[in-house]
Amino acid sequence: MQKFYKVFLIIFIVVIAINIYAIDWHSEISSEDNMKYVISIICGVIGLFVLFIMNTWSKIGVKK
Repeated sequence: MQKFYKVFLIIFIVVIAINIYAIDWHSEISSEDNMKYVISIICGVIGLFVLFIMNTWSKIGVKK
């Protein structure tokens, strides 16, 4: 994995971890206060998915 992808991997993991910590676990996940954190976690997971797709595509394009 290239350094560029590793930087974004760390950023996405940190964002997901911060938002999981910020969720109020005593109320419902779908409450209005928690939705901003849930949406941010979902965006972080989508970012991780796209990151691994881009990494795979960069490996496919490299000539051996």
